[in-house]
Formats: sequence, C-alpha cells, structure tokens
Amino acid sequence: MGRLSGKVAVVTGGALGIGRAVCTLFAREGAKVAVADLLEEEGRGLAEGIRASGGEAVFVRLDVGVEDDVKAAFDEVRMTFGPIDVLVNNAGVSGARGPVHELTGADWDRVMKVNVMGVFNCTRHAVPQMREAGGGSVINIASVLGVVGGANNTPYVASKAAVRLMTKSDALTYAGEGIRFNTIDPGFIWTPLIERYVNSTPDPEAAREALERLHPMGRLGEPEDVAYGALYLAGDESRFMTGSDLVIDGGYTAA
Repeated sequence: MGRLSGKVAVVTGGALGIGRAVCTLFAREGAKVAVADLLEEEGRGLAEGIRASGGEAVFVRLDVGVEDDVKAAFDEVRMTFGPIDVLVNNAGVSGARGPVHELTGADWDRVMKVNVMGVFNCTRHAVPQMREAGGGSVINIASVLGVVGGANNTPYVASKAAVRLMTKSDALTYAGEGIRFNTIDPGFIWTPLIERYVNSTPDPEAAREALERLHPMGRLGEPEDVAYGALYLAGDESRFMTGSDLVIDGGYTAA
C-alpha cells in the first residue's frame, strides 16, 4: 500500500520540472495521477511512462488561465478516475524581469493570469469534487520570492505572495469541511525554467554558482526535494496541517 493509495491527484504544470517529479512520486505511492499541462508531447510521454511502470496516469491538456479549459479538464479527470482528492497548483511562469517603470501592463497580466488566476480557477473547480470525496488537500506551489521579495521581479514576486495568502484564506474557509490548503515555498530548484535562465547569461557556470551561493546549503534544489514535501501534504500524515507554508529552500530565507 502506497501513502496515496486510492487518491486521485491533479498536478498542473505536470509535464516538466517540479510537476513531473510530483506526478512520478505520487503515482509510485499509489495515486491516480492526472498530468495537466499545455505541453502535450511531454505530458503524454510522462503519463505513458507511469502506466508502463505499473502506475495509473492520464494526460489532460490544460491552460490554467482559461476557466473553460479547467472545467473541461477536471470533468475529464472525474469521469476517468472519480472525484479529485489532491490538487497541486504547480503551473507557473516567471514572466518579464526589470524595474517596474520598464515593464508593461501586458507583462503584469501574463504573470497574474497563470500564477494567480490559474490557482483561483483550479481551486474553484476542485473544491466541489473534494466535497463529493469527503475532503481533500490543495497544495499551492509558491516561492521563497513570495516570502522575501526580489529586485527587478515585481510581477512574479507579487503573484507568489498572493498565492501564499490565497492559500491561508481558503484554508480558513474550508477547514470545517476537511479540505486542507497549504503552500510550498521552494528556493531555486534546478528545473528547465532555471536552466534556461542560466544558459541565457553570458557565463552560465558563473550564473549557476551565484544562484547556489544564495542557499546556505551550497546547492540548488532538485525537483524531488519539493516532490517529497508535496507527498507529505497530500497524504494523511499531514491531516492536522492547513494554512501553513512548507519552506524548502536550502536555508535561503533563514539568512
């Protein structure tokens, strides 16, 4: 028996990086996993790989910023596996960087549509299914940059700070119904997003070393470091935990 046996889990942004690690671990622990993403080739490949390894998984195409997409995808999950028990709101974008006076309203809107409205849309359509299931766990992936801020990154920082307080508000709203809401705040994790940033700099090796130095443990995190935190929050071991932040950052915010 796995730690998530019998649970139905939806992981947004599930095709790559943290989402991919969460999908893989959840399936290994017995969950029926919906890999929800816009990246069809990568998402379908992951779902097929999980099934080939003996797990249960499907791919659902999902743009979290479009409510009709969310409703259709979540209805598909329910028809395939039953009502949703676990939602991991992982989909996100980094967006444009720079001082605010150089950014545009479109820069702001793009980040908010995915990082904030996406969490709102998915939560809104997951809660009725969790009520049907008799409870559930919503895990919102925020960031240490929603805790301490970061220069030249206002839209992203604001979006992740919003997610943290949305989580606490929803935790209070639904606590009496057995639907728990918690946040994971990762430090810099070696994902395709961070890899693209590093490789876009004049000296990728120096850029990676600079990111590593931000963390007292002296390294970047791996997607699996976050996935194991999500596993705890998804399972019954965390049944008395709601409205909390689980910071997985190698000491970044302790300094």
